[in-house]
Amino acid sequence: MKTAGAPIAWGVSAMPGWGYQLDRARVLAEMRDLGFTATELGPPAFLPPSPARRAALLAEYGLRGIGGFTPLVLHDPAFDPVPEVRATLRGYRDGGVEIAIFAAVVKGTDYDLRPLLDSTGWKTLLSNLGKIVTEGGRFGRRVAIHPHAGTAIANADEVTRVLDESDIPLCLDTGHLLLGGTDPAALVHVAPGRIAHVHLKGVDAGLAAQFRAGNLTYTEAVHAGLFRPLGQGELDTAAVVAALSGSGYDGWYVVAPDTALSREPPPGEGPMTAVRDSLDHLAGLT
Repeated sequence: MKTAGAPIAWGVSAMPGWGYQLDRARVLAEMRDLGFTATELGPPAFLPPSPARRAALLAEYGLRGIGGFTPLVLHDPAFDPVPEVRATLRGYRDGGVEIAIFAAVVKGTDYDLRPLLDSTGWKTLLSNLGKIVTEGGRFGRRVAIHPHAGTAIANADEVTRVLDESDIPLCLDTGHLLLGGTDPAALVHVAPGRIAHVHLKGVDAGLAAQFRAGNLTYTEAVHAGLFRPLGQGELDTAAVVAALSGSGYDGWYVVAPDTALSREPPPGEGPMTAVRDSLDHLAGLT
């Protein structure tokens, strides 16, 4: 099992008002100390924009970048996402980053805004997903779409439609799929060849129910502890890993519980503890 870290697990996010942002030196050092040799890149300001400088900085901590998350407007006929897709893929190619992960947002990175698409929006979204696949081939990079709370692809019907009406691979995020009513392990069994990348996180059942009922926004739920270390909460991580192993999946397992901080935790505490618990749980499954 190839495991990687993710800055979001340390509370690093570009979403407005997300919370206290840890210094990247601490985040990367804690990843290294937990034994990670790879990480996702995090939001644009977290690492240097230059592919060469980014790779050099990560190498100082014994890490390499293996993927990145890019929110894009994909449903609006007046907006062309291809230039940003190309810029992202070019930077990944030049920096040796394997996979570009895209999410279909309203605008920016505010996941408390939920786009509900009409027929034109869906037609545009599906067309743009095809363009992303084409551009991935041009730049020699793998691409995936990330079903995510607060985006145009969040609930089970939307995930099914993307599988049925496009060829784009998926980033299987166990927590976000579960929030939207999709069983991640069942999805692997239904579409094993479409899983290109995996984000693992546990989910607090009570907070998930509050979010689904509309009593909490996504940001409020995350601040309250929506995502948990693996092995805690309602998600059956063992079933997901077994399904992926049985399908022949050989990609990355990214430990990525979306985390929001209110302050700087003491050294050795905070997100590092939760990520360590997740790694311990994964070790018991293999």
